[in-house]
Amino acid sequence: MIVIDDVHLHFGGIRAVDGASFTIEQGSITGLIGPNGAGKTSLFNVIAGHYRPTSGHVFLDGEDITGLQPHDLFTRGLLRTFQIAHEFASLTVRENLMMVPGGQSGENLIDAWFRPAKVRAEEEMVRAKADGVIEFLEISHVADELAGNLSGGQKKLLELGRTMMVDAKIVFLDEVGAGVNRTLLGTITDAILRLQQERGYTFCVIEHDMDMIAKLCDPVVVMVEGKVLFESTAEDVMSNEEVIEAYLGSGMKQSRTAEATT
Repeated sequence: MIVIDDVHLHFGGIRAVDGASFTIEQGSITGLIGPNGAGKTSLFNVIAGHYRPTSGHVFLDGEDITGLQPHDLFTRGLLRTFQIAHEFASLTVRENLMMVPGGQSGENLIDAWFRPAKVRAEEEMVRAKADGVIEFLEISHVADELAGNLSGGQKKLLELGRTMMVDAKIVFLDEVGAGVNRTLLGTITDAILRLQQERGYTFCVIEHDMDMIAKLCDPVVVMVEGKVLFESTAEDVMSNEEVIEAYLGSGMKQSRTAEATT
């Protein structure tokens, strides 16, 4: 579904992404891991249209989407979430979800003035879809709560829910588990799996929680210093000495060696 072909992103002399290439297969959950500063989020920003790459290309279903704006990619079914949730704090959870679908009749002044029945009917359909998302994510108890009052984990669930309000082809999740308690992390993980298995979603996930990566992702891509270092299953990645050295550090490598000798 996605082909990332020799992507570079430079900020002056800083090579945030330095020739990254890999593919994301339709229906997969691909993990993207690496130490802080490896270029993971910078690559997400290139794919999602927030940055134009210095060179290289990104393809979606065979179409070159390099440099397209985020709203153009949204209409093509490519969505992303952020490390810090971007909710509308003064709107309820339900209202946040209802804001997502584009081109709603109520946004058109003529329809709002002269076709109120059409606007109401469409709004009821959007509301029903939002209620379905709320039920799927098991957050009915906060449906009418202001989004700004939610916990960090609930806000991450809301971000995931907003991707369900449109016909997403692929969703890029940037540290969806960061700062989330273990109970809510399990809920988020289960929701991602259900979306993949029951609704055919394709995901690419940046995450530092290796237990979450192991449960969700196949394959796992490891980035270091803007490049792809290794790509395989989560099990292979976590046992690869080069990955351990680059990602977990020499201290972890020594600890694993000590464990093996005791």
